[in-house]
Amino acid sequence: MFKRILIANRGEIAMRLIRCCREMEIDTVLAYSEADKDSLPVQFATYPVCIGPAKASESYLQQDLLIDVARKMECEAIHPGYGFLSENADFAEKCEQNGIIFIGPSADIIRKMGNKQAARTLMKQNQVPVAPGSDGAVQTLAEAEAVADKIGYPVLVKAAAGGGGRGMRKAFSKEELKSAYETAKAEALSAFGDDEMYLEKLILKPHHIEFQILGDSFGNIIHLGERDCSIQRRNQKMMEESPSKVLSSELRKEMGEAAVRAAKAAGYYSAGTVEFVLDQEKHFYFIEMNTRIQVEHPVTEMVSNVDLVKEQIRVAAGLRLNATQADIVLTGHAIECRINAESPERGFAPTPGTIEFLHLPGGNGVRIETAMYQGYTISPYYDSMVAKIIVHAESRLDAIRKMRVALEEVMVQGIDNNAFFQYLILYHPDYIRGNYDTSFLEEHMGELLEWHKAGVKGER
Repeated sequence: MFKRILIANRGEIAMRLIRCCREMEIDTVLAYSEADKDSLPVQFATYPVCIGPAKASESYLQQDLLIDVARKMECEAIHPGYGFLSENADFAEKCEQNGIIFIGPSADIIRKMGNKQAARTLMKQNQVPVAPGSDGAVQTLAEAEAVADKIGYPVLVKAAAGGGGRGMRKAFSKEELKSAYETAKAEALSAFGDDEMYLEKLILKPHHIEFQILGDSFGNIIHLGERDCSIQRRNQKMMEESPSKVLSSELRKEMGEAAVRAAKAAGYYSAGTVEFVLDQEKHFYFIEMNTRIQVEHPVTEMVSNVDLVKEQIRVAAGLRLNATQADIVLTGHAIECRINAESPERGFAPTPGTIEFLHLPGGNGVRIETAMYQGYTISPYYDSMVAKIIVHAESRLDAIRKMRVALEEVMVQGIDNNAFFQYLILYHPDYIRGNYDTSFLEEHMGELLEWHKAGVKGER
């Protein structure tokens, strides 16, 4: 097992990694920016090392600097968390070249699955369902129009190197396609330095279902069930739950087998996620594979009792998985709410600032993942997520009730946050019935904000 690991991340995921390493008696070297000098991870890491200014491009994204710190501090491995360099094949390759283990899949696997179009082709070759679309990249608007005419509108223009909702636009007609194509292409070039695009049939009002995968270097691959991530704002997840209310046991088995097939096709190892959209007729289609730990991984940990980060580290150290598929037994129901420093009333605009007073919930079946504390200043330089609240109960309705109570206890003064907004979602009849999809917020945003203005609190 490793003796020392460099953590190349910040915030709540850095705290999650530090806790796990401390349990495993592994020293941690935390690479942090000047903006994070007062953060909890800096206080709890074995060896915190400042690597540069607040801007991520001058600190957390400095690949050579991170490797230099890892070498000087005699780290055997680097854990990238999620975001930043977690799915950067070049960084994984540089780690390997410098004799440092990248805690995640190989650079080749990241490249293979990082290009969404190449991944789509690989899935088709291995009988994993994909939505109708282009057989390769569409180089021009004319090519995009030809594909759209063939598969029919509406279509989704997607960046091959995309992720997080960036480089992706919907088009419901030929007139809309021109703007969608050009806008997505420009955004992809700016965000990823790659403007290769492809087209897919847009699945209207789908559920976003993802399966958690674990694999080792001995060819063993298992899944740990699904997460329903359909409550989203601006194509980014806000709430997740496991299991999904819309999956029958037969469909769950079919999708789980497809997810494992997808991972095997990629030669995958480490923790990863195979993502699908599920249409109104219960047909599912592969979207992408995330080659990293996910923000919402605690949801799966709560229902499976498997420590995904610990398994990641064990696999990176060359050990076999602790469990086979037959060992995985999922119990109860878990829900996660992402608490962001943002204002739902102002289009989810970020609201950085200093936390003047803080109280977070606790109790049986309640888990908090955060790096904020009273007096801490939320930086404007990074993602607005400041905490995750995860609950686990015997049934979905019990989990909903537990999460309502947990959110009632959230008190954060000094910054706006979205806890109240998720609290209202938990009382919406469509959410309670499981009658929701990725269009939920688009359809109910105004209604939820009106409830808030009216001071409505539950008992609907």
